[in-house]
Amino acid sequence: MINTEPRLVPTSPSAAPHQVPWPGQSARGVRQSPPGDQRVPLPAAGLPRRSRDELLAAARHGLAEAAFVQPAGERYALAHLAALRVAAAVLADRARPRPGRRGRPVSAWRLLAQVAPELGEWADFFAAGAPLRAAAEAGLSVVNQRAADDLVRQVEIFIGVVEELLGLPSQPVLTGTGAPRSRAG
Repeated sequence: MINTEPRLVPTSPSAAPHQVPWPGQSARGVRQSPPGDQRVPLPAAGLPRRSRDELLAAARHGLAEAAFVQPAGERYALAHLAALRVAAAVLADRARPRPGRRGRPVSAWRLLAQVAPELGEWADFFAAGAPLRAAAEAGLSVVNQRAADDLVRQVEIFIGVVEELLGLPSQPVLTGTGAPRSRAG
C-alpha cells in the first residue's frame, strides 16, 4: 500500500535517510555545532528562565498530556506549547543575555532560527501553527482530530531532533491507547 499522506517532517537534501552524514552532521542530517562555539547574544527578555533540562522535561510532560486529551483544539494547543518549550530549551542552551536595551518582543520561533539555523524549517513549521494554537486556546473550532494528531507526532519528532542536536539521549514518550484490557482466562 502506498502512503499518500503528506509528509510534514521538515526535509532537506542533506537529511535524506539513505545518505551518509557529512562531517559535523548526525545520522539524521542535523548539523552538529562544533565544540567551543560561542553562545548567541539575545535580549534578556527573550531568554527562558528555566534550564534546558527543565524545559525539555516540561515539553515531554506536555506532549504526554496532549496525547491523552480528547478535544482536538486542546490537543493541538498542548502539543504546540510542548514544541514551544522545546524551542525555549534550545534558547536556554545556545543563547546568552545581551547587554543593553531590551528591544522589541520577538517570536520564539524567529529566535530559534537565529540561534539554531539548522532548525529553521522547524521554526517556520511551528510559527505557521501559532495562530491556530491561539484560536484553539480561545475555544474556536479551527483544527480537527487529524491535524491535532499530526501535530503531536511532529512535536515528538522535533523533541528527538533537538535532543540529538544538543547531544542528549532521546527519550521517546510512551503513549497508551486507553485503559488496559483485562485478560480473559
